Amino acid sequence: MRLDGVTATGGGRVVMLVDNGVDGDSRVQKAARSAADAGWAVTLLGCARVEREWRLGDAHVRVLPMGGGAPPGGRRTLRQRLVARGGPVLRAARLARRPVEHAQVLLWGAVSGDRAWRRLEPGLWTYERVFGPVVDALAPDLIHAHDFRMLGVAARAVDRARAAGRDVKLVWDAHEWLPGAKPRRDNVRWLPAHLAYVREYVSHADAVVTVSETLADLLQEEHRLAERPTVLLNAPASVAPTPGGAEVPDLRDLCGVGPHTPLLVYSGALAEQRGVATAVEALPRLPGAHLALVIADPSATYVQHLRALADRLGVAERLHPVPYVPHGQVSAFLSAADVGLIPIHHWPNHEIALITKFFEYAHAGLPIVVSDVRTMADTVRATGQGEVFRAGDTADLARAVRAVLADPRRYRQVYDGPDSPLPGWTWEAQADRLDALYRRLLAGAGAPTPVEAP
Repeated sequence: MRLDGVTATGGGRVVMLVDNGVDGDSRVQKAARSAADAGWAVTLLGCARVEREWRLGDAHVRVLPMGGGAPPGGRRTLRQRLVARGGPVLRAARLARRPVEHAQVLLWGAVSGDRAWRRLEPGLWTYERVFGPVVDALAPDLIHAHDFRMLGVAARAVDRARAAGRDVKLVWDAHEWLPGAKPRRDNVRWLPAHLAYVREYVSHADAVVTVSETLADLLQEEHRLAERPTVLLNAPASVAPTPGGAEVPDLRDLCGVGPHTPLLVYSGALAEQRGVATAVEALPRLPGAHLALVIADPSATYVQHLRALADRLGVAERLHPVPYVPHGQVSAFLSAADVGLIPIHHWPNHEIALITKFFEYAHAGLPIVVSDVRTMADTVRATGQGEVFRAGDTADLARAVRAVLADPRRYRQVYDGPDSPLPGWTWEAQADRLDALYRRLLAGAGAPTPVEAP
């Protein structure tokens, strides 16, 4: 017997939920693929403007259409165009509405408690309308809800299933500490609404998993969890699959630099709080060094801002935006560089994170230069795998890079030998924990539902 295309080894139906289009979310992709490899019948549901469907190993991926925005080739509304354009008028309008938003938070918090999100952020219902019927039709034995927006969607699906006589387990995967998150929309309501949303539904979770030991402690204390969350690090696979056997691109070729040119790399999302501007500003202090930005869209607006900054500083020819490679190729791709940069600013969530690029750099064998955000700085100091600099301090970043470039072998040797941290920093180790958690949760829930492959 097979389970939705997966050889049956005692697993049942697992539905994973995520509030993005799946592409670029390596944690979600690895979780889905490894769970399917372990014998679970996995369907991963994401969302985007355009519907898509594909296979990720033995996992089935469906991206559901969210609607909204301009249709392909279509025109945006006047409001959408004004918001996209920004400018002083929009900033003034946002400032003017602040007192109203503060009043709304106070009013609905007093009236409705944790149900206040229904008034403060009613757009969360859109996820329910899109995901809810699909989850119900899939009739999972276990729902794995990634990040905070999917927690309520999953909890309500579990309630409906149990009302129909099916016992469904819920795992909440907390990717970040929401109280310390930077709001994703520029209004006062956003954070209080989402905090209320999580508080309302967190008790529905049968287990919580998260990304670091520090965050596990915070979540247990904040939500008074009876069981400490299971930690699944955002670590890469030790032997990552390469789609179709494709050759890994050469980072230095893409940047147009030779093997002896000092090459710094930053990989991941771009935003002001990521601190990449600090790295660009450091280039005049690092003669001959080049900076590669491995990013989703090399033509994005913020990239143009960084290009303009580099041009003003006279280092434009040493800045090289290049596109993402498949997540299975990332560490091999990055290994051509000399230094991996994590220049993020101080922000509550940044202090507790061990982010994906940290482990990708380590598996690429790169010395890491990281800002003095608590958890990653402490780790680098403890292992000796890199240098720490003061966040936002251009001169100190340049100092740290120069130290690494002066003796790279000193930092790289941390990854070799019996005391290397790398064996524990693999996705395989995390996947074993996740599989054990699934099996423990379902051990007392009766036989999982077998699904014959078509």
